[in-house]
Amino acid sequence: MRATPDMPDHDQTHTGAEAAQERAAVASQVLSPDTGAAAGPPPTPAGSAGQAHSHGAGADAQPASHLHPEGSFDLADHPVPTGREEVWRFTPLKRLRGLTDGSAEASGKVVVDVSAGPEVRVETVGRDDARLGSVHKPGDRVSAQAWTSFGQATVVTVPAEARPADPVVVTVRGEAAEGASYAHTFVDVQPYAEAVVVLDHVGSATYADNVELSVGDGAKVTLVSVQDWADDAVHAGHQALRIGRDAHVRHVVVTFGGDLVRLHSHLSYAGPGGEVEALGLYFADADQHLEHRLFVDHNQPHTRSNVEYKGALQGAGAHTVWVGDVLIRKVAEGIQTYEHNRNLMLTDGCRADSVPNLEIETGEIEGAGHASATGRFDDEQLFYLQSRGVPADEARRLVVHGFFADLIRHIGVPQLRERLMGHVEEELERSVGLPPASSTAVPASSGAAQEVGA
Repeated sequence: MRATPDMPDHDQTHTGAEAAQERAAVASQVLSPDTGAAAGPPPTPAGSAGQAHSHGAGADAQPASHLHPEGSFDLADHPVPTGREEVWRFTPLKRLRGLTDGSAEASGKVVVDVSAGPEVRVETVGRDDARLGSVHKPGDRVSAQAWTSFGQATVVTVPAEARPADPVVVTVRGEAAEGASYAHTFVDVQPYAEAVVVLDHVGSATYADNVELSVGDGAKVTLVSVQDWADDAVHAGHQALRIGRDAHVRHVVVTFGGDLVRLHSHLSYAGPGGEVEALGLYFADADQHLEHRLFVDHNQPHTRSNVEYKGALQGAGAHTVWVGDVLIRKVAEGIQTYEHNRNLMLTDGCRADSVPNLEIETGEIEGAGHASATGRFDDEQLFYLQSRGVPADEARRLVVHGFFADLIRHIGVPQLRERLMGHVEEELERSVGLPPASSTAVPASSGAAQEVGA
């Protein structure tokens, strides 16, 4: 059973043969200041003077978007945010513990453990490795701080045409919330390979990191990022994915834990024919701030993207933010894109901000649209269940199950399915008072561990 919040979907845009005549009007609406763009033109970075080495061409092809100005590896090019900027206006900066202004002491301890099959190569490399920075160029102060502060990086390589039987699991375990930790991860899935990669974040930490995923031509990749932090953790992360020609990527973000989690995902294409499926699931409890920002840059023709994020909120002070941006460049003819966010409010005192954006530079596309819905339980569904003898609390639990179940099944990683549903059950026990129907199963991992500090 699937619950649908009672607020109707909105903001759907489609273009066809008549788009040439309507292009000016569409651009005027999409690019107007009323869409939430930052006031005035974005600052122009001074360059990448702080780079220790030359980076790949992929990182230099930054989006020409007023919402996403060109990035820079130089920390000085990123002003300290004040909270009045468009990209920071939803974020409680004080709760980031100094990650935005450099005042956080780099004394934290985070251990990275990688479990992978024999065909997968795992390396610990220095900052001078030429692969680092070839996919991602920092676009804000926190990302730049993480770039300038990490000591060693974890590099995972799936060779061409390889098909590992088991997922590659990168476990990031924080051992204390005091002191900041910074890290960098690079995942290289080479042409025609097929792999599942899981980034599992657990424990207590004040953590900022950059993750890069390079997907070769014709490859098929599922990247799952699970934020299962302890209640006192703070995580500000950036994940950049570059999708090769005719490659298929499923990018999954699941967030349950942490005091504050702010994740920015940037997806772009290295050739035509690439497909992206971006799925997200989050459950915010009292006083939690969970923020997800997604940017899909259609910079190649005949590419596709489909975005679906679902969240639930309960408890006073629970706050979620979802910002979905799609840029369709002038060269991106024949593309198709759609993004959708749904939020289910379980109690009073919650707040869900949902902001879908489309920037369109060409009308020669197959279709583009977005939708957002936020609301409470569907009274008709609850009435239907209660009329058949299901108690009210059990009916509420079943409705929430239906809200998340389709998405969890669609993730396609059996090793995570029971664990994720177990988390949903635990959250429902707090608000509904019913015992969990399934236990939480955490997959064990083994392999070489790497400690990440300053």
